Amino acid sequence: MLRPKAAYFFYFAAGACLMPFMVLYYAQNGLSASQIGLLSGALPLVTLISAPLWGGLADATGRHRALLLLALGGSMAAVLGLWQMPGVGRLILFVVLNAFSLAPVIPLIDNTVLAMLGERRGLYGQTRLWGAVGWGIAAPFAGWLIDRAGMSAAFAGNILLLCGCLLAATGLPVGRSSIAGSYWRGMRRLLGNRQWTAFLASILIGGLVMSIEMSFLFLYLERLGASKTLMGICLTVSTVSELPVWFGADRLIERLGTRNVLALSLLACAAQGFGYSLMTDPLAALPIQLLHGLAFSASWAAGVAYSGEIAPPGMGATAQGVFSGVSFGLRAALGAFLGGTLFDLIGPAATFRWGGIAALVGIGFLWAASRRAATAKA
Repeated sequence: MLRPKAAYFFYFAAGACLMPFMVLYYAQNGLSASQIGLLSGALPLVTLISAPLWGGLADATGRHRALLLLALGGSMAAVLGLWQMPGVGRLILFVVLNAFSLAPVIPLIDNTVLAMLGERRGLYGQTRLWGAVGWGIAAPFAGWLIDRAGMSAAFAGNILLLCGCLLAATGLPVGRSSIAGSYWRGMRRLLGNRQWTAFLASILIGGLVMSIEMSFLFLYLERLGASKTLMGICLTVSTVSELPVWFGADRLIERLGTRNVLALSLLACAAQGFGYSLMTDPLAALPIQLLHGLAFSASWAAGVAYSGEIAPPGMGATAQGVFSGVSFGLRAALGAFLGGTLFDLIGPAATFRWGGIAALVGIGFLWAASRRAATAKA
């Protein structure tokens, strides 16, 4: 499992160098919060379409590794374009290209890891935690470099670390699995599963605060006087909180079940949203970030596990792509668009408060879906 651990490590380390700081890059180019929301929303909207598309293509052709390498190469080209050719029009072009390229990377790696683990799928979290390690190590270093060298350090670090991910991915032992029946029949069976769609809807509604956090927390902290170094430390704290959750994800899911693990993660999302809304000092973000492990890692581990279980034979990459498309696509787009609009209209504190309320709504929706499923079985 050394190669998938390395792939996770380098991929998320690359993301930590650039993704959290892009909102500041947009602001440097003269964009308002609403415009940043629109531009940030372009990436997840493309992800919503491209993640299932790439996953379906991989399952239909059996070319999982080749498509993974192509996606990583496309992302590096897009980041190079963002770095060398700033300007609003070019920003939109390269943001879309980067989103289209990045969308399938984690679903394809996740699907490969589940296939490699076989009956030991519960150990997924212990492999995936190396992504959190990569993020946690790179984030404060990236913040420190950006404080001293500007955004060029972020772009260069992202490309360099993506090269490491590409090298690790070349050796992933991706095996081919045959689809039982036609691909489109399997797709209808997958999307027609009401329990899975209810699970996805809960993730969409309840996790909006995480998308708002990703797009606007640093802009909020900057208004409170935070340095880039403190922003990087915030990322490290959130990453440290992920490690125990990833390590114990299999036991957590086995003991509580996927639905209850998701409910626990949404409760952490609500606490984060309300916590951010009460901040007056940027240092207060550090203890709030400790909830990130439950908010993100628990929901992702539950989603990957449930998607792998629910997928028809040979359609694992498709199921992971749909799950990723909802999480990093539709939810992230809504968070960016709504967050940007609310940020300008009612301010950052109230925006995060509404994110906390949405998390509670997601828990209520999950509870109602569980009751409906229990009634149907009875």
